[in-house]
Amino acid sequence: MKVAVIGTGYVGLTTAVSLAMNGHQVIGIDLVEAKIVKLRQGISPIYEPGLEEALKQVLENGALAFSTKLQDAGDADVFFVCVGTPEAEDGTADLRYVYSAVAAIKEIHQASPKSRVIVIKSTVPVGTGDKVAELLGGCKELSVASNPEFLREGNALFDALTPSRIVIGASEPKTREIMEELYKGVNAPRVVTTRANAELIKYASNAFLATRISFMNELSRLSAALGTDMVTIAHGMGLDSRIGPEFLRAGVGYGGSCFPKDTIALLQLASQNGISLSILEQVRKVNATQPVWFLEQLQKFVPDCRGKRIAVLGLAFKPDTDDIREAPSLSILKALEEKGAAVFAYDPIAADTVRQKFPNVSYTNTADEAVQGAHAALLITEWKECVQLDWAKIYQGMAQPVLLDGRNAWPAEIVKQAGFQYCGVGRS
Repeated sequence: MKVAVIGTGYVGLTTAVSLAMNGHQVIGIDLVEAKIVKLRQGISPIYEPGLEEALKQVLENGALAFSTKLQDAGDADVFFVCVGTPEAEDGTADLRYVYSAVAAIKEIHQASPKSRVIVIKSTVPVGTGDKVAELLGGCKELSVASNPEFLREGNALFDALTPSRIVIGASEPKTREIMEELYKGVNAPRVVTTRANAELIKYASNAFLATRISFMNELSRLSAALGTDMVTIAHGMGLDSRIGPEFLRAGVGYGGSCFPKDTIALLQLASQNGISLSILEQVRKVNATQPVWFLEQLQKFVPDCRGKRIAVLGLAFKPDTDDIREAPSLSILKALEEKGAAVFAYDPIAADTVRQKFPNVSYTNTADEAVQGAHAALLITEWKECVQLDWAKIYQGMAQPVLLDGRNAWPAEIVKQAGFQYCGVGRS
């Protein structure tokens, strides 16, 4: 099939590449000319394992092209809308880019009508797909489907090629047939339903995962007070088939482009409908205060950070991505600077992006350099470069051997035997 993908961010680029790898003829559309120039050269504007190699492959075999002009996609059978839906000032999802893309597609269709489907892959509030369908009511043979993405940054290409499920929201049988044809050969469970159901599946999934994380983080505070071990507790909980092991790891809070934005958007949607989602409200509160709680643990070892060298290891919101949106590291860096600490930070990918927000932080080329002479080292993102360290060398180089493990990823017993003062999240 001929497919156009509007937007070449994390979702759009991964979607375009995966569809091209699955045998479709794809064109990616983005208004930023500099980005399109790089993409045509096989240079990915985002860091995602395996994506750039796959990008070059589908460019070379002619399955994928890029343009700044939607008119170049005029013969497409399917238009994927993969634009951003950022958080507006009131917490709702800003849909201006979605409606702009739909309006542009409408013009293309009116100029050369034929059977087409607009697929909204962007995360949008419940009812958006139906509203778009109403706006296009006079356009014969132009239908609308909701097809939310469930990509994990750092595993996005794998998730696109081998999805956990494919959710298709569409009201017309023909639209559903086209969507099934689009995903022919992709082995994954299908959920074929209404557009509204598909949209809420996406929000509900992210909200539930965020809830699991915040529950474990709040429980970790009790665990720290009781002297119990959250790693062992999470393992024991995860063995229950009704619970499972995923998203049970306590840490310094979730971040990224989805959980923070989607939870507040769902809360706003509920409020507009006179419904209180009190559990989700607490989820966001716990997440906002978890970095604060973590820094309170630092004060037990370094009561006054003024003038002290503090190493921060990891800046991206999770490993294997350069994404720093809503990353816990940002609030931690801000708080450390306010306390007068001399902050030395390391991240193998995201440091240059963070430098634009925190120019006064000293950025190092390795984790070893960051901890040299430090009075405490804080693990914020569990990159392997930040976890797999020479502990004897680290111990000798630190001014004060204090380790705060914000991801429970360091070998607690080994570092304590090496002489470090160690503090994890809900473990001592």
